[in-house]
Order: sequence, then C-alpha cells, then structure tokens
Amino acid sequence: MKKLKTLALCLSLCAVTGLAPAQDTVVQDGIAVKPLSRMRVLAPEETVNEAARTQYTQMMSEAQQKGVLVPASDPQVKRLRSIAQRIIPFTPRWNQAATKWEWQVNLIQSNEVNAFCMPGGRIGFYTGIISQLKLNDDEIAAVMGHEIAHALREHGRERMAKSNVTSIGARVGGALVSGIFGVDPNITGTIANMGGQMLVLKFSRDEEREADLVGLDISSRAGYDPRAGIALWRKMAQLNQGAPLELLSTHPGGETRIQDMEKHMNVLLPLYARAKNTTVAKLPSYQSTALR
Repeated sequence: MKKLKTLALCLSLCAVTGLAPAQDTVVQDGIAVKPLSRMRVLAPEETVNEAARTQYTQMMSEAQQKGVLVPASDPQVKRLRSIAQRIIPFTPRWNQAATKWEWQVNLIQSNEVNAFCMPGGRIGFYTGIISQLKLNDDEIAAVMGHEIAHALREHGRERMAKSNVTSIGARVGGALVSGIFGVDPNITGTIANMGGQMLVLKFSRDEEREADLVGLDISSRAGYDPRAGIALWRKMAQLNQGAPLELLSTHPGGETRIQDMEKHMNVLLPLYARAKNTTVAKLPSYQSTALR
C-alpha cells in the first residue's frame, strides 16, 4: 500500500511538472516567438492581474505620500502618456487580451535607471532612465515597447506559474518524504506571493529577445524609429560601465541582443517607414544624444 501511495505521489508530481512540453517557435510579422506557455493555467489571468493591480496601486500611493509621484500635469508625464497612446493600439497583434487591459502610465522621481510594465498594462518609469540616458522619444518608445512586450508575451505570468509548480512540487515531494521517512511535510515552502514577484523577475535570454523584437514591432508601427533600440542598449552598456544598473540586473544586456535587432531591421524599418508615409530608402540616418 505504501508503495502504491509513493507511486501515486510521483505520478502527481510528473503530471504537474509536465504541463508545459517544449513548443516549436512560430513566426509572426517576421519575428520568431514561442507560443504562449501552457503553464499559464497555474497562474490564472484574473489572479495575476489583480495582484499587479494591487501592487501598482500601493506603489503609486506610497510614491505620492513621499512626494515622488510626478503629477499628471508635468511635461514628462504627458510625454510618456502620449507615447503610450500611440503604441497601445498595436498591442492586440501580440495578445488579444490587451484590448481589455486597464492601461496606466506613471512617472516616479528617482535616480534609478529603470522602467516596467506589469501584467494588465500598468506602466511605470523612473525619471533616472530618461535623464541619465538622455532618451529621445524614439528611445523612450523602445524602452516602453520592450516592457509592454514582456507583459504581452506573458513572461511574468509564466514565471509565476513555474514558481507555483516548484512550490506544488515541493509540497508533493514533502508528502513523499513524509511517507517514506516520517518527515513533517510542513517544512516545504508555500506558493510564492505573486504580487511581490512583479518587479524582481529575471528574464531568460529568449524572453529578452522576444521583448526586444516584439517591443520594436509595436513601437515601429506607432511611428517610432526601431534603430532607437540599438542606440538604447548601447547607451545602457556605456552607463553600466560606471556602476551596475538595476535594469540590467533583471534585463541582461549584450552584443547578441543588438545583433538580433540589427538582423531584424529589414522587417522593422519598413513598418516605421510606412507609419511615416515614406520609404526605407528615404529615411534619414538615426540621431541620438550622446551620454558624453
């Protein structure tokens, strides 16, 4: 009987961890992406969005109390929201759920070089990323598109689901250990708090590649120069030489990413040119403000 219970527990663990078999990539708009993960069922959309809504509201409330939430009347906030308004209409191409998202854009006064987009379309920028990198509108759009793309491709939701699987696996494993050795299964961990994970997610190289390219796809369609993505990450690398950036700790950089963007300019530049009612051949060279 004990062997049958042990076998049942093992099969349960295998069933849980086998929810996301390897999936082939698909090509959409000239960009190779993986289908949205089946693991998402372990982190229901409503639960994830509610956790994001709660954390975002708390963050903005705390920022306001500390006097660092930049008011809506500020030119930089208007600038960010104007860029977002141009990008958002193109987001459903990559995730139809975006049509129902409660989009918000806010700016926090901080030297931190960072930005984020939580599930459900809640965007936050820190003034440091704009001022220290001397971002023009195209580069802000590249940052915003990148962060939005993580949400569209549900990278955070997938990672939360995987965290839940790990926790479930720990629980099943704990019960298995308890059955064999008599160890208290309560020593295993509980399911991770979703809200607390929103801003500390570390994405894989593949996820970063998707976010780079999908982000530039939607920003290009909105009329922002995709070459800004290359300029942006070169600036990031340059600024990071002085002191490690928080953004690069969760968004690993590297020449490989720039090369991927360069390889896709044949797809992205025509989108931008069309949005500007011109041709690629007539586009002027890209201009960016140097850090030094």
